[in-house]
Amino acid sequence: MDLKTASAIRRLRLISVPEGISWIVLAACTVIKYTITSSVDVARVLGPIHGVLFVLYVIFWADAWNRAKWARGKAALYFAYSIIPGGGFVIERTLRREAEDAVIAARARKEGVVNA
Repeated sequence: MDLKTASAIRRLRLISVPEGISWIVLAACTVIKYTITSSVDVARVLGPIHGVLFVLYVIFWADAWNRAKWARGKAALYFAYSIIPGGGFVIERTLRREAEDAVIAARARKEGVVNA
């Protein structure tokens, strides 16, 4: 994995958790607004924040997909996780494991342990 690909995946990992948190908080605030009280409208503030984080996620996702050459199914799964609540946490964990595996494979190749 080259440096630009690793950087693209790292950016996607870094934005996935805040995007996931903002999705859950926005959903909770919207439920509170419409069920408990209508006098507090926190969703009006959190909506644009989540929108910016989601747009950044999509941009970073497209960059990582382009650089890492993911299969369409894998890329679609990573995009779908951004739509469901808590999916950002799954993406971060999955991408972190892939990055760790890539580092281990690179070290093994460098030491001549494997021909991967």
